[in-house]
Amino acid sequence: MKMKKNIAVIMGGYSSEFEISLKSGNVVVQNLNKALFNVFPIHILKDKWVYVNEKGEEFPINKADFSIPALNVKIAAVFNAIHGSPGEDGYMQAYFELLNIPHTSCSMYQAALTFNKKDCLAVLKAYDVKMAESYFLAKNDKPDLDAIIHKVGLPCFVKPNKAGSSFGISKVMQQEDLQAALDKAFKEDDEVLVEAFLDGVEVTVGVINYQNEILALPITEIVPDANHAFFDYEAKYEGESKEITPARISDTLTKYISEEAKRIYKVLNMTGLSRSEFIIVNNIPYFLETNIIPGLTEMSLLPQQVKAAGISLKDLFTDMVENVITGK
Repeated sequence: MKMKKNIAVIMGGYSSEFEISLKSGNVVVQNLNKALFNVFPIHILKDKWVYVNEKGEEFPINKADFSIPALNVKIAAVFNAIHGSPGEDGYMQAYFELLNIPHTSCSMYQAALTFNKKDCLAVLKAYDVKMAESYFLAKNDKPDLDAIIHKVGLPCFVKPNKAGSSFGISKVMQQEDLQAALDKAFKEDDEVLVEAFLDGVEVTVGVINYQNEILALPITEIVPDANHAFFDYEAKYEGESKEITPARISDTLTKYISEEAKRIYKVLNMTGLSRSEFIIVNNIPYFLETNIIPGLTEMSLLPQQVKAAGISLKDLFTDMVENVITGK
């Protein structure tokens, strides 16, 4: 009889997304196959790294080898469910790669690249991926508001360059509101991206590597309710949006966006999960961004798409862990 492998599910993180990540991580814990794995929920927080058992008891992690000394537990592989830093920006990937512990997310460089919206857009632009006009600012820059508006127009979106879950994002309708939006975004990050507003249908599509095949999942259409100018935090996580899977778009567009999402996945040399977002304007999809640790909560988009594809989360997560253990 094969011995069960010890699998860590890391969750939490250092960003505003830590509470969402804890929920995502718990969904993974619930769905991993306990007949195959011993599953250890591990909270990675600014003030502590701890394994938290079913009773809520905490056991410190030895950062030198990512073991649980009090239980004499060595970890065989890691399922990464941390949204934002340090799970989505390359730091945890680099740490586990140095320790030679396999993990379910992409490699350090791919994580750092996709987390940096400006750099990711620059790479994909070379592959003729269509995207909105944008303007980049660092925290110490003195913003030329006229130049920004001249380049991207109004309305526009102001967003942290390296953040997720719509934290720090504003839709700016008039120039006098631009500085306040920049200030809000700079509270989340030291770099900000201002993007032209694209008036169209927003869709998102997950791409997974399942049973050794790269698959685009059914596309979801995002329809924020009338109280939301865009797909913000409340729309994403508090049910204040309509999410339609499959999206109400033509078969031709569905095929094109699915292939484009897979092409982006391959161009960026991704592994594991990803979810890419597009805005369709006049039947042309414009790429917004890609997420390498998409939300996995009951409200999240990728689990909805997985279900629509006829794949269970248990099968998907188990397949992901088995792939990294075997090195496939």
